[in-house]
Amino acid sequence: MSARTRRWLELAVEIAVPIALVALIWAYTESTDTFYYPPLGDVFEKFKDTWLFDRFGSDVWPSLRRIAFGYAIAVIVGVAAGTALGSSRTLRRATAPIVEFLRSIPPPALIPFAIVVIGVGDDMKVFIIAFVCVWPVLLNTIDGIQGIDPTLRDIARVYGISGRDKLLRMTLPAASPQIFAGMRLSLSLALILMVISEMVASTNGIGFFVLQSQRSFAIPEMWSGILLLGILGYLFNLVFMVIERRVLAWHRGARASMLG
Repeated sequence: MSARTRRWLELAVEIAVPIALVALIWAYTESTDTFYYPPLGDVFEKFKDTWLFDRFGSDVWPSLRRIAFGYAIAVIVGVAAGTALGSSRTLRRATAPIVEFLRSIPPPALIPFAIVVIGVGDDMKVFIIAFVCVWPVLLNTIDGIQGIDPTLRDIARVYGISGRDKLLRMTLPAASPQIFAGMRLSLSLALILMVISEMVASTNGIGFFVLQSQRSFAIPEMWSGILLLGILGYLFNLVFMVIERRVLAWHRGARASMLG
């Protein structure tokens, strides 16, 4: 089987399996009278009526804004702090107990603290998202910096490369595969924490809508919100993969060359 045929076959399987799963769920929900599993057609209808422009400005946009700010803060802080800690063994050992303590705190336990200290507005939700998402980026950045080939360090020292040039041209590019691994993990956490934070002391957002629909027994609307979250998670991951492939194209090429 040629490589091109194999790629087309893999694409067909990737498309066919979700379609078959949707058809199976559709058939099951049409044949059951359970209140909590409404017909999938009704869920799609509520999805169209609710999320296609009707509640985009009131619920979807605030959620997207919160996750964007929280995730961006987590990436910036995680990469910056991880680079500093990964480059200094003394600093890393001095801060290790603090890092391990803070990252071990369950995220929902921080919500009461954040409400008391920050309030119930967007700042609280951004803080929760950023605080939880920073750790995968931070730890993967530290591992990436520590795992840089010693030969690269020797070359930089021999040629007198230091400071900003060393950071931007050697350190961060060499650690970028690990950094992107942490960023990808944090992206899924950001979506989860966005929903959790919006279910507590909130007046808008997708998480707020899902919880209110459940409380009012608007089950098709609740499922439409869950469906939207799944679609957003898929799209976030898809966009991230495209960016990762472009940024790390050199890394994939180098690995391919090494493997022959």
